[in-house]
Amino acid sequence: MSTVPPPGRPDDDPAPSLSDEQLESFLREAAEGGGAAAPKEPSARARMVARRLREEDEAARREQRPTTPPGWRTGPAARAGNDRRTRRRGVGAVVGVVTLAVLAVVAVRPSLVLDLFPGGDGGGSRKPLAAETALPTGAPGEAAGSERATREHPFRGSPAERWAEGADAIEIPQAKALSGMSEDDVAFALRRTKELLVAANLDPAVLRGEWPGKALAVLDPKQPELLPKLRRSLSEPDAEHDPLRLFTRFDPAEARLAGDVVKVRGHMTLAAGKPGVVKVNADYTFVYPLVRAHGDDDRVARTIVRRVLTLTLNDPARWDVTEGKLLVEKYFSEHGNTSCGVHDGYLHPGFADAAADGDPATGPLTDPYDRSQPLTGAESGDCGRVTRT
Repeated sequence: MSTVPPPGRPDDDPAPSLSDEQLESFLREAAEGGGAAAPKEPSARARMVARRLREEDEAARREQRPTTPPGWRTGPAARAGNDRRTRRRGVGAVVGVVTLAVLAVVAVRPSLVLDLFPGGDGGGSRKPLAAETALPTGAPGEAAGSERATREHPFRGSPAERWAEGADAIEIPQAKALSGMSEDDVAFALRRTKELLVAANLDPAVLRGEWPGKALAVLDPKQPELLPKLRRSLSEPDAEHDPLRLFTRFDPAEARLAGDVVKVRGHMTLAAGKPGVVKVNADYTFVYPLVRAHGDDDRVARTIVRRVLTLTLNDPARWDVTEGKLLVEKYFSEHGNTSCGVHDGYLHPGFADAAADGDPATGPLTDPYDRSQPLTGAESGDCGRVTRT
């Protein structure tokens, strides 16, 4: 039985039994010693493909490149699958490395992950607040979570969780020439103001009740009565001579810091005074977490202190002052969660499981974290209660 060739095809080139791709695959494998079965009735087209493959191999040898393209046996679809598997393996390797890194960090600092969940460390947003540049418009909201503070998490449940800490929280604004004083003079006044704030409120020795020599060294001895009055208050404190108006001190026999972190929130501003006088206004709140001085009780009490000062740097060429020293124009303070009517030169934090020492609180309820109102010194002198610590 004869086969009739389809129209348009020469009688000497019968229909191929394989596609071009299959034929090319066979010839490649045959050249490499493969065992594929030969297609039936090789034609002129097969001879042409073979010749083209030999030419390509010879060209590849001359150019010293591989004769077999990567993955040529698999075809386009299979190559895509391989690529996807390769990408998955690559992504899996990266995910594995990242996972190991996260596990290592959690092993060292588990709070970094726990803090992201309610109850981990007070809950709520853990993002630090931006630096304050002016008084806020209202009191901070309530911190999420109801767990009490501990030695490991002394600011839990407090707005101060999101505050900056220590001396770094006292940021110095940009200096500028003012009142006939150069930019360098103004920058010096700002630095000295920070030195006083740090030495009076953050120095660990001063917090333990030791002599605040660094803070006193910032002040001008030519300012009438100031230094003698401060020294008297430190050595012989009483109701009229109270060092707590400028310095933060705790009785080391009663309480000590829970850890070494004090949270701070506030800002400085500049103002022009008389010719040759530049003023620095400082308004800062300090939050001190405290534990009892003795025993292993985990309970933490927080005492909150707000200080408002105006310091001046005077040009010694125009004023009778000591060069490099600051004058104190005013200084006010407000203390939250400390015993009333005790004038021994120390703050006495109130612990939730103990009765308050000193006199009963007779002043109004206040929020010690509310910095929206200026502190003017005209406030009631009565010792009040705080709405939170």
